[in-house]
Amino acid sequence: MSDNKLRDLRQPTAANTSAPTITFPCDYPIKVVGDAAEDFTATVCQVVLRHDADFDATSIEVVESRNARFQSVRLTLRATGEAQLKALFAELKATGRVHMVV
Repeated sequence: MSDNKLRDLRQPTAANTSAPTITFPCDYPIKVVGDAAEDFTATVCQVVLRHDADFDATSIEVVESRNARFQSVRLTLRATGEAQLKALFAELKATGRVHMVV
């Protein structure tokens, strides 16, 4: 039997515990996924504008899923800090229409 020990990948190691470093302010791309609806993109825009008043909604890209059941709204906002991003993600989830923010 070799001396190699199996590593439990569910346990954090020093190599994978550090979060990526983001220098604020920066342009921050996100993708918001929810049920397809005519007003889903507008709902996402309203929330994003509350967190980034200079957000340019013309840069949005909307992609429908293969069966048109879901939509992903891809956008880039000006991130000013971690607190802003956490508040934005929380408000998007609170709409009840967002399934995932990536």
